[in-house]
Amino acid sequence: MLSYRSIRPLLFSLDPESVHRLTLSLLALAGGLPTLRSVLERAFSVPHSSRPVQAFGLTFANPVGLAAGYDKDGRAMHGLACLGFGHVELGTVTPQPQAGSPRPRIFRLPADEALINRMGFPNQGVERLLGRLRRRPKDIVIGVNIGKGAATPLGTAAEDYLLLLRALHPYVDYLAVNVSSPNTPGLRELQDRSQLGNLLRALYAARAELGGRRIPILVKLAPDLSDVQLAEAVQVIEESGMDGIIASNTTTARPALRSPHRDQGGGLSGAPLSERALQVVRKVGELSGGRLPVIASGGILAAADARDALQAGASLVQLYTGLVYRGPGLVREILESLDPRGAAIAPALQPQ
Repeated sequence: MLSYRSIRPLLFSLDPESVHRLTLSLLALAGGLPTLRSVLERAFSVPHSSRPVQAFGLTFANPVGLAAGYDKDGRAMHGLACLGFGHVELGTVTPQPQAGSPRPRIFRLPADEALINRMGFPNQGVERLLGRLRRRPKDIVIGVNIGKGAATPLGTAAEDYLLLLRALHPYVDYLAVNVSSPNTPGLRELQDRSQLGNLLRALYAARAELGGRRIPILVKLAPDLSDVQLAEAVQVIEESGMDGIIASNTTTARPALRSPHRDQGGGLSGAPLSERALQVVRKVGELSGGRLPVIASGGILAAADARDALQAGASLVQLYTGLVYRGPGLVREILESLDPRGAAIAPALQPQ
């Protein structure tokens, strides 16, 4: 099998969004081709190094997941489940279909091992996602990241999140409330103490009214919150009965970057986010006294990054930009570096 290192130059010669669509389409084929799923499992899964994790009332086969943004519409769930992930987070989904921002809207920064995106939640809407979730794989945790529509005023944003909760509740294992994307105008204002509290209390009440199976609700925060804002957000999340935090989303900050696209607008992800994302993981643990489980998302580009996040207190980690630079073998690299207690037993492997 060709190594990712050998084909990456070809992929990087193409438009980033075109490559994304191509790889997503190839993985989507696995939904109807058992032979392809078997090939993917043999190539990427690590059956003997899985480390089950209990978090949010769920059991994850291992601590490595796919972050939201790659498969917004649930097209490739079956193929993704073959790559060794312990969970896959779909979305961000909105109530109605929307096109998102004009292209180009994804930019590679190879010298920095980073991406900048200003996608703006392009997706086919919740009804299309529901049709696919009814045929979801059963042997992997599936979460869905939910957001308000671009045309929805902030004053009525809660209605979008409540609609999504009620629609998705029977079909998913958890929901992630996205109030932190920098690419939907005004969205990050929902992280303010008062607005966040109103939204989360409404979600808590609606979940209780649904009865039956209790769906964990997580909140995805921005890495750009000040210490005071982060402390307020963690307090509100805990007081409102939410189940955990995803730390964190992309950043609008621009540290010293070397790549030509460094001045593009949007959210920055990848290696430049590693240090700040790790700080947020630690800070959330301190602020909540360890009561709120954390998924570390941002800056995980190697096994060492995952180990650092887990040792900093994260229960799980999520990948996205790391897959662009290291390939799907990154999942296996991380899992093979962890022992049953999550400690390192091998140095980080180089990408193949």
